[in-house]
Amino acid sequence: MIFLLLFGASVVLLFGSSLLFGPPYLPTLNKQVKESIKMLNLKPDQVLFELGSGDGRLLVAAAENGVKCIGAEINPVLVLYSKIRCRKYKGLVTVLWKNYWKLSLSSADAIYVFGLGRVMAKLDKKIVQEITRPVTVVSFAFKFPNRKPDRVVDGLMIYKFTPKASR
Repeated sequence: MIFLLLFGASVVLLFGSSLLFGPPYLPTLNKQVKESIKMLNLKPDQVLFELGSGDGRLLVAAAENGVKCIGAEINPVLVLYSKIRCRKYKGLVTVLWKNYWKLSLSSADAIYVFGLGRVMAKLDKKIVQEITRPVTVVSFAFKFPNRKPDRVVDGLMIYKFTPKASR
């Protein structure tokens, strides 16, 4: 009984603590994963960052198209699951146990995020300050408050970002 209580408390802590830094784990639906990959239209030599990569399903879909991917996830259980899920794409997928606020986005060609409304303005600033070239960003469900999406499909919004120095 004590084991079950400790296990339950651990799960609540691992999954609930992510709320301090961003959204809880909610997997992107397969329909949106496929549409995101299509919207991003990445070439094999480009790099996709997934901020809050969860179970790795978007990383796998991108890797299946030959795209190099970097996923940042704060939940160690999901990091382990993603690493196992992505192991056959070893040369293409990197899953980091990392808070994406501490991740440099300088090598990104594209970014996918399923954020919360409360973090989107801060994320906008981070992207603009850190990118080194124009970047395509797909956000599921939540808009960047001071930007108009270029296109919206099934709850996915696509944005074009340019580096701060390029403005």
